[in-house]
Amino acid sequence: MTTFTMTTTLDATYDETVQRVRDLLPEAGFGILTEIDLQATLRAKLGVEVEPQVILGACRPQLAHRALEADPRLAAMLPCNVVVAAQPDGTTRVDVFDPAVMTSFSDAPELAAVAAEARDLLAGMLAALDATSEDPHAARR
Repeated sequence: MTTFTMTTTLDATYDETVQRVRDLLPEAGFGILTEIDLQATLRAKLGVEVEPQVILGACRPQLAHRALEADPRLAAMLPCNVVVAAQPDGTTRVDVFDPAVMTSFSDAPELAAVAAEARDLLAGMLAALDATSEDPHAARR
């Protein structure tokens, strides 16, 4: 398996994109449980400089509960990570862990429906993000 994320690249600044993702995740029914500033962490721990990048740990409790009922080991894959990363060319990449990947790690039959629902919601968030990047005024609303 080589594809484990759903990805989009936007012609928008890093800060604008982080804010849009923060706005759109709750609209898709996901809360943000954790936030890791990779740039600050790598600077502090290793003394290296990288482009700005944040990992947002997104969770929809109803789906997480159903997934854990199907297979408790899936807790190791929660929350769903959403990464916003500045690119050297001025664009911003957004990678979302593809929940469908969970089905390759567990044969619990109930998991397929949970993963499909989570995937649809997160794909909708990415589509909304793409739509707002096409409308230069949308990010300001």
